[in-house]
Amino acid sequence: MSKKSAGLLLFRETAAGLEVLLVHPGGPFWAKKDDGSWSIPKGEFSDDEEPLEAAKREFEEEMGVPATGEFMPLKPLKQPSGKLVFAWAVRSDFDPSSLRSNTFSMEWPPKSGRHQEFPEVDKAAWFDVETARQKILKGQAPFLDQLLVKLQNGE
Repeated sequence: MSKKSAGLLLFRETAAGLEVLLVHPGGPFWAKKDDGSWSIPKGEFSDDEEPLEAAKREFEEEMGVPATGEFMPLKPLKQPSGKLVFAWAVRSDFDPSSLRSNTFSMEWPPKSGRHQEFPEVDKAAWFDVETARQKILKGQAPFLDQLLVKLQNGE
């Protein structure tokens, strides 16, 4: 069975317009990548966990604070890897300077025998939708379109 992830797409409306919150993955593989490497805060979950509960848990693990607000379901997206990503849009605010991500351990440098700790998320930032389209992983970009449709329809 293919893997499943669940996450939250935070959005806010400012004087400059609509903004969405994206996160940049931590670790050496992503360190020098920018455009096309950001994501919604998300993570994998098992069959015995409800997707929305998993999305809330992953958000708190990666951001360091619980998500609050009204959770609007978005249509799940199948990623190029085959993973299915469930997401909810949430009108909320988050101060990126308060980011407190959990960590993971990996051998680094490769074949060195040394393990290092890296944050799962090394930064978070608010982007206008057009900039977010450049930053977000290609497979997650349709979540931005779904959000725009929901807002346009007054949902």
